[in-house]
This record gives sequence, C-alpha cells and structure tokens, in this order.
Amino acid sequence: MKHFMDDHFLLQTATAQELYHRHAARLPIIDYHCHLNPEYIADDHRFDNLGQLWLEGDHYKWRAMRANGVDERFCTGRDTGDREKFERWAATVPYTMRNPLYHWTHLELKTAFGITKILKPETAREIFDECTAKLRTPEYSARGLLKRYRVEVVCTTDDPVDSLAPHQALRDEGFDVKVLPTWRPDKAMAVERPAAFRAYVEQLAAAAGLRIDRWNDMLEALRRRHDFFAAAGCKLSDHGLEEFYADDYTTAEINAIFNTAYAGNELAPQQIRRFKSAMLYELAVMDWEKGWTQQFHYGALRNNNTRLFAQLGPDAGFDSIGDFTVARAMSKFLDRLDAENRLAKTILYNLNPRDNELVATMIGNFQDGSVAGKMQFGSGWWFLDQQTGMTNQLNTLSTLGLLSRFVGMLTDSRSFLSYPRHEYFRRILCNLIGHDVENGELPASEMPFIEQMVEDVCYYNAKKLFKF
Repeated sequence: MKHFMDDHFLLQTATAQELYHRHAARLPIIDYHCHLNPEYIADDHRFDNLGQLWLEGDHYKWRAMRANGVDERFCTGRDTGDREKFERWAATVPYTMRNPLYHWTHLELKTAFGITKILKPETAREIFDECTAKLRTPEYSARGLLKRYRVEVVCTTDDPVDSLAPHQALRDEGFDVKVLPTWRPDKAMAVERPAAFRAYVEQLAAAAGLRIDRWNDMLEALRRRHDFFAAAGCKLSDHGLEEFYADDYTTAEINAIFNTAYAGNELAPQQIRRFKSAMLYELAVMDWEKGWTQQFHYGALRNNNTRLFAQLGPDAGFDSIGDFTVARAMSKFLDRLDAENRLAKTILYNLNPRDNELVATMIGNFQDGSVAGKMQFGSGWWFLDQQTGMTNQLNTLSTLGLLSRFVGMLTDSRSFLSYPRHEYFRRILCNLIGHDVENGELPASEMPFIEQMVEDVCYYNAKKLFKF
C-alpha cells in the first residue's frame, strides 16, 4: 500500500518518478495568470493566521463547506473569527475525500509548512497554531511565500483603469520576482448594465486623461491605457466571457449603441451582442499590435443564486459551468483577425469539458507557422482544475495537437498558497508520460527528448512564448 502524499504522490511508475524528481520538480514557476493582490506583494503583506490566508475569498472551500451543512456566517460572515471559520473548514475536510480540495489542502500544508498530519477536527487546533506562528515570521510574508515556491514571474489581473502603482513600486525596488500586470477589460464590454457602464466610462476617461463622448473616444482612451500597461511590462491580456461574440456591425451602429447605453437606456439583446463583438475585435487588434498574448476564459454561468448574490455579491461561490454554443462565433472571430493578419498569440480556456475537442481542433485552424504554439489550448480551468480535468485536457491536446508546445499550468488563484497546483500539474503530466514510456507507447530510446519536453511544458515554453 502506498502512503498518502509521499514523495511519489501520483507518480505510479519508475519513469514517472524519474521525470518528475529530476526534471519537472527542479524548475521555477511562471504563473502567467493569477488573481493575487499586487498590493500585498508590494507591501510584503503579513497574514494574521492560517484561517485568514486560507479561507478569505476562497469560494472553492465555501462551496464545500455549504455542501457539508456549514452555516454561511462561517464561510463569508463578518461576525465570526478566523479560528471559528477554520475549525468549520477542518471539520469539512474529511468529507472532501476524492474532491481536489482534499489533495490541495494537504499538499499546501506539506509544501508551505512542512506539516504531514491529516487535517481533521482532532488536529485542527494544533495545525492552526503551528501555521499561524510561522505566518508571523518574515519567511511567510507574501513575498516570502513567492520565494518559497521559487516563483519567477507573476502576472496579476488588472483593469484598464488601475493605476498599477504596486507594479511600478516593485519594479523600481528591483524585487527579484517579476510581477507584471495583465490587461482585463471586461468592464469596458459590459454594456448590458447601462448605469454601471456609464460609471466605468467616466473612470476610464479620468484614467486616460481624455473626455469620452462617443465610441471613438472610448477606443482612444482604451488605447492610451493599453500603452500604459505595455510600459509597465504587460505582455498578456485576459477576457472573462460567457461566450464569443462575432456579430456583423457597422461603425454607425456601434456609435448609436454607445450613445444609448451612455445615456442610461437599456439595449436590445442584438445591440448588446454587436457592441461586444466590436469591442472584442478592437481589443484583439490592440493586443496584436503590441505582440501580446490574448487569453479567453469562457463558459462560466455566473451568479446563479439570486438570493445570495444580492446578499454577498459576485465571486462568492455561486457560479457553474455553462452550456453556451460557441464554435461558430469563435471561428468567425479568430478568422476575421487571421484574414487581416492581426491574430495575436492566443490561449483558449473552456469551462465545459464537452468543449475539449472543440478547442483543441479550433486552435489547429489558425496555427500559421509563424510561432511554435501560437494558438494554445489552455490548461484545465476552475471546475476542471483537478486531476481528471487536467488529464483530459492533456490527453485531448496530445491527440489533436502538440503537447510538446503547450505552455503548461497557471494558478488562476487569489491565494498565495495555491502554488502547489503547479506541482500537482507536473506530477500528473509526468505520470501520463511515464505510463506511455513503460507501456511501450513512447520509445525509451528517446528519453532525452521526452525529458526536454517535460521541462518545456512545465517552464520553458511559457518563458519563450511570452518572452519573459
């Protein structure tokens, strides 16, 4: 019987163990998409205790706790302390067996704090106190945790109106982890909420130093901010979409739609789609002009529980996988850019696993030989960010594309303890390839190339494609 979370965790063959320990494990981490707070890094934030670090903002854990019968005040409540919340989480952990949270929890305890005990009610107080004591030392500050996990690059997620002051402070200081912004212009597309859209346009105007009275003014303001992000070291954009938008439109129509929304009037569904189509195209062109990589995370059906959304707001654990029909619009959007020779390097992340083959074949339509791996099938995301989801994504990409050119894993997380997800991914990758070698499906005589492929997927492909 194998021991839980030992050195060979998830590595089922000798070849897998060799690939992981001698090649994958030794590499630094490039986290090219995450939601870490850059102010925490600039200020070298200290976390008060493990409950705060682990449970604040973590909707993965909140969902599990709710499913286990834990009252909401122990998830998001402000009238309960961190220790109380942690104790409810510790009581939930045994019930998460076979959920990725069980693996992640114990991998984080082991890699960050050196704790190999199983978290459960009987060990909760001891683990909380031991971790909290360590969190009060310099080695466990925000920066200390990044260095502990040998993170080389962090790309945060930032709105066009953000000042990027933390990034500039880190750059001026010469902090040895490269912390770069990522352009996330979702609010500029959210014309379906006219009042919020107008408020955002006014924020954008102030940030760009430009009066915005019409559609072209808004584009100019976005372009100025795009330039500002580029000057701050930005190399990637990211879009959170329900689906792709590629409706036909005229400039006159988009001007009229902008005026209607800016005046606070509701739009028809067709008008909303046309505006989003125009904005998505223009933003993609900006990315191509800069040589950036554009990322598209699509397929989330958000804020499903209206009662708790009204009480708690977004990102509280009430989102799910959507079933949007995307292939035709995705193809039309990419094809227009490709036909104009304006298609930037692109990563597509699907949330619905039924779209794995769709995305893996779609990227093949637009590989043009100009850059190895120009079009990428992104790693398993959100609900697919676990052993089955990662395995399926790797297998689909291998079958229908080139695994050897894949840019690998990212955290997509708000937590400074999420970096073991890179280890998790690397172990899964090495296990898959190790099985193939030992089953005779890949030639053992080509081990030098296979070893390099593992290193490329874990680190070097991302470093090269994004030019870090």
